[in-house]
Amino acid sequence: MADRLIPTPSQTVGPFFHLGLDRPEWGDLTRGNPKGERIVIEGRVLDGDGAPVPDAVIELWQANAAGRYAHPDDKQTDKPLDPNFRGFGRVATDAEGRFRITTIRPGPVPGRGNSLQAPHINVLLLSRGLLIHLHTRIYFAGEPANASDPLLSLIEAPAVRGTLLARRAEGSSQSGSPALYHFDIVMQGENETVFLDL
Repeated sequence: MADRLIPTPSQTVGPFFHLGLDRPEWGDLTRGNPKGERIVIEGRVLDGDGAPVPDAVIELWQANAAGRYAHPDDKQTDKPLDPNFRGFGRVATDAEGRFRITTIRPGPVPGRGNSLQAPHINVLLLSRGLLIHLHTRIYFAGEPANASDPLLSLIEAPAVRGTLLARRAEGSSQSGSPALYHFDIVMQGENETVFLDL
């Protein structure tokens, strides 16, 4: 009688995010008091079954309120740099897959072929089980420039396009407090977030 081979579950090393990547202070990009409208983005990272992902790290890269990146490759000399805004952040999810980011609403940036991109935040997602990190973007629901954004224009289905839109929470426009937006990242399955092949 031949032995029957049974595959064992795969296992990835780590994650070791809390040893080197979890920097809670990096979840607030407004610590230097940059110019622009302060906003808060809250959400969850969910797996294909809708369960929270408690060990994910989200990295952010965005332009300042004028639409210029704090990077030498951004040659937009007509737009000011903000010395108080570096445009990079990092936040880990908690046990329920939740994250919270405090930042400023970015300005529009140029794209390929002199097209103008709607205000957005670039997102890189790291998590257990991912051999290669994932890329996506956060756009803002109700932004007029979304209609002509080159990336959003490629996505025909409104429901799919909607996975890239942070939605403003009702009643979040209290005087003096940052506007609150909600944005979930769904890693696969129904309502899967659009991920970019960069």
